Formats: sequence, C-alpha cells, structure tokens
Amino acid sequence: LCFLNLDTDRALVLLEEYCKKLQKPEEQQLKKAIRKVMGIFKSSLFQALLDGFKKKATRHGTTSHISLPAALACDVLGCPKD
Repeated sequence: LCFLNLDTDRALVLLEEYCKKLQKPEEQQLKKAIRKVMGIFKSSLFQALLDGFKKKATRHGTTSHISLPAALACDVLGCPKD
C-alpha cells in the first residue's frame, strides 16, 4: 500500500514543478488554486482519509492498479461497484 503514499508524494512534486512554471499574471489564479490542492494533500484530514482508504482497500483486496483520485472520489460519492 506504499504506492498510495508514493502517488501522493509524486503528485505533490509534479504540482510544485508546475507551479514554478506559472509566471504570467493570468496564471496566478491557477497557481493559487494548485497551491490550495497541495495544501489539502498535505493536510491531516486528507492523510486520515487516505489511511481509511488504505484500510478499506486492504479489506476488499483491491490494492493493485488503483487510481487514487478516482478511488477516493468513488469512495466518497458511492460509485457503483464493477
């Protein structure tokens, strides 16, 4: 289940790299929004949700080939099961 933490860490790195490229005045609103998302990823609430998802995925045996954002969205929104 370490891949979930790695996915989050990698997403944060990629978002930070992207933010560094946003220099134009018209890009500052996007940069601000991305920084908010990064803050959410780093928050204790997100980490708690991630930990809960890891436990649930382990119980259901669905720990491989998961897209974390899609899986979390489905968990929260109650997407139908395959």
